[in-house]
Amino acid sequence: MQYIKDLFLNIRIRDIFDILIVAMAFYKILMLIRETRAEQLTKGIFMLFALTKVSEWLELYTLNWILDTTMTVGLIAILIVFQPELRRGLEYIGRSRFFTKSFMEIKSESLSEVFNEIVDAVASLSRQKIGALIVIERETGLNEVVETGTRIDGKVSSDLLINIFIPNTPLHDGAVIIKDDKIKAAGCFLPLTDNMSLSKDLGTRHRAALGISERSDCLAIVVSEETGSISIAERGSLARYLDSKTLKQILIDMYKPKEQQPSFVLKWRARNGQREEWVDFEDLCSNYSHCLVELCYEWSKSCNDRRI
Repeated sequence: MQYIKDLFLNIRIRDIFDILIVAMAFYKILMLIRETRAEQLTKGIFMLFALTKVSEWLELYTLNWILDTTMTVGLIAILIVFQPELRRGLEYIGRSRFFTKSFMEIKSESLSEVFNEIVDAVASLSRQKIGALIVIERETGLNEVVETGTRIDGKVSSDLLINIFIPNTPLHDGAVIIKDDKIKAAGCFLPLTDNMSLSKDLGTRHRAALGISERSDCLAIVVSEETGSISIAERGSLARYLDSKTLKQILIDMYKPKEQQPSFVLKWRARNGQREEWVDFEDLCSNYSHCLVELCYEWSKSCNDRRI
C-alpha cells in the first residue's frame, strides 16, 4: 500500500503527458488496423508471444526454441505482412496539419460550380439507376490509381460525368478521379476493402469506395446500380441513402479550412427518410477531453432514445 502511495506521489506532470501520448499512439494504431487483416494478425502475434512465455515457464525447451526462433524471424516477416497498414499509418502522419497545407486553392466561385456539376450528375445517375463511382482527390495523391485508367484532364461537367457512366461505354465500369476542377482519369481500378464484416448487399463499387478511402483521405461517391441510392465513403466509413442537398452540403464542408469545418464529417438519412442521423468523427488528438465529453453525451442520448 505504501509503495502505491509513493508511486502516485512521485508522478510528475511530464509523466502524465508521456502516458497520454503513448495511450493516444496505441489508440490511433488500433483504429488503423481495426477490421482489417492486420487485426487478426496482431492477435496471432500476441498468441505466439504468450505461448513462448508459457513454454519457457514450463521448461518445454524444444517448443520454446521453435517459438523463440519464429518470433525472431517474424520481425522481418511483420514488415512484409503489415506493409499496407504501415503505408496507411505513414500517410496518416503525413496528412496531419503539421506537414500539409489546405488541399484546395481554387476560387470559391469555381468550387461552387464544381459542386453543382458533380451533384447534378450524381442526381441524374441516381434517377436513372446507373451505377457510378466518383473519387475526389484531396491531400493524398492518387497517381497510382490514375495510371490504371484512361487520362482525360477535362473540366468537370455533369454531361461528361453522365456520359462516362452510361452502360456499355468503354469507361463506365471503373472509377472517375477528380482533382480540383478537373477530371483526371476515368475507368480506374480501385483496391477493395479488407473489411470482412460488411453487409452482403454492398456490391463491388461500395467495397472499392471503402478500399480507396481506407488508403487515402479522398472522398468517394457511389451510385447504386440496383437501387439508385447515393453513398459516400470517407476514412473507411460509409454513409448511405443521401439526397442531393445533403451531398452538396458535405462537399461544401469538405472544402472548408480545418478551423471552419464542423465537428461532424458525414451526414446521412435513414432509409425511411423520417429522421436524420449525425455521426461525430472528430479527431481526438485535437481536443481529447472535449471529444470524450461529446461521446459520453451521445451515448447517454442514444440510451434515452432506446428507453423511449
